[in-house]
Amino acid sequence: MEASCRRALELGLPAVAFTEHADFVGGGYPDHRPLDLAGYLEALERCRARFPSLRILSGVELGQPHRFPAEAAAVLAAGRLDRVLGSVHCIPRDGELMDVSLEGLLTPELAPQLLRSYLAEVLALVESDQRFEVLAHLDYPKRYWPHARVRYCERDHEEEFRAVLRAAAARGLVLEVNTTRGMEPERGLCPGPVVLRWWVEEGGRALSFGSDAHDPERVASGFELAAQLAEGLGFKPNHDPTGFWRR
Repeated sequence: MEASCRRALELGLPAVAFTEHADFVGGGYPDHRPLDLAGYLEALERCRARFPSLRILSGVELGQPHRFPAEAAAVLAAGRLDRVLGSVHCIPRDGELMDVSLEGLLTPELAPQLLRSYLAEVLALVESDQRFEVLAHLDYPKRYWPHARVRYCERDHEEEFRAVLRAAAARGLVLEVNTTRGMEPERGLCPGPVVLRWWVEEGGRALSFGSDAHDPERVASGFELAAQLAEGLGFKPNHDPTGFWRR
């Protein structure tokens, strides 16, 4: 976290948010560890003390909270958080929840079907009563898609994407433009230009940029590209550097 703060200052960023993962999963995710929220908040305060010129927001990314409402509620009750993201990493498969990043899951034969399952899971999250403000990495499977063997085309799943976006706009959610793969043309921004245009058409009013930087060197990577795209769609920067871009 301290290295990420130093990197943010090197880049001239006025603020940074650490939206730590709180993933609730079944099987198929062997590296899963529960969120140590107390330890996270303690580390955050150390960073705030060490880097007083940088605004440092607390936050959490709830993974599949609609399937684990009690666990999600416990995280939110444990301490004040500036940002709460909702996301889906896992889909039901063979009787358990499986992260779509697992090697061998998104095969060329199954990828289109699993993307539909993924978007159905995201829609269930958006239509749930879970407390979150930002919908994160809407097309997460695109990162792990077998691009060399089967085409990834949002328009093949337009109805499913629009259903999620319509529900998110009706709820007043903020859509994240996740830039962690933004500099890799094949994977691109999550979501990319096509889906972001649909977001506007379905009534979406706000965007958040997230570099999803698990590595300090990736802090703000892809933000320039995301900002250009957002401006082209009529979104404007917020006067508050920690605020969302809005139309």
